[in-house]
Amino acid sequence: MIGYTLVGTNDLDRAKSFYDALFGEIGVGRMMEMEQMCAWGGSWDRPMFGVTRPYDGQAATSGNGTMMAVVVDTRDKVDRLHGKALALGGKDEGGPGVRGEEGEQAFYAGYFRDLDGNKLCAFRIGPA
Repeated sequence: MIGYTLVGTNDLDRAKSFYDALFGEIGVGRMMEMEQMCAWGGSWDRPMFGVTRPYDGQAATSGNGTMMAVVVDTRDKVDRLHGKALALGGKDEGGPGVRGEEGEQAFYAGYFRDLDGNKLCAFRIGPA
């Protein structure tokens, strides 16, 4: 159902560098690029994640309670994305770990903010 998500940025070049390095950690690259935005994804038939300068010309702000989640296929990738985000200057919002209980539907996630304050989550559902 979701085609793509966008978060705002006040420095598109800085955001592109952050997300190139972050998503490069799991082999995901740029799929779409225009003057005001850039988006990353694994294929055209899957949702993409993008950053954009706000259309109205006002400053981009992060929303409290707003978050985008990136699903990956291993806990190691959750750990790597979280660690990479912090290494790139992002802020920790909850280190990688199981939320709830272990098991077949265990929710393993790490939370962080990008350089513009947008909150993201990397997660995997399933056993270790």
